[in-house]
Amino acid sequence: MLYTNLQHLESAADHQKVINENENVMVICGRMGPMCIPVYGIAEELEDEYKHIKFYDMEFDNPESSVIRNLPEVRGFMGIPFTIYYRNGKVVKATSGIQNKEQVKAILNKEFSAEVTA
Repeated sequence: MLYTNLQHLESAADHQKVINENENVMVICGRMGPMCIPVYGIAEELEDEYKHIKFYDMEFDNPESSVIRNLPEVRGFMGIPFTIYYRNGKVVKATSGIQNKEQVKAILNKEFSAEVTA
């Protein structure tokens, strides 16, 4: 279990349900380590600002997180967390490693702006 204030995805079924039922989703798949904790904190801060996006975390070492670890978009990633951005159930962006708030906001604004069409 990750000790964050984000909603947790604990199974592949949870993950599928969330990306199927929500238009805009950000999932941070990581551990409670120095590269991941800042990204969780940024997502927690941005939840109130970006109400049209659902923010979740998923434990990297959970066997169920293979639904993220095996995505073609993360092939070759060397660092965690893996941060996956879904729009209408499809991956629109994936990053690995630590990100700062400006980097995350730039992705959210680009991929999930009202003007973006599916």
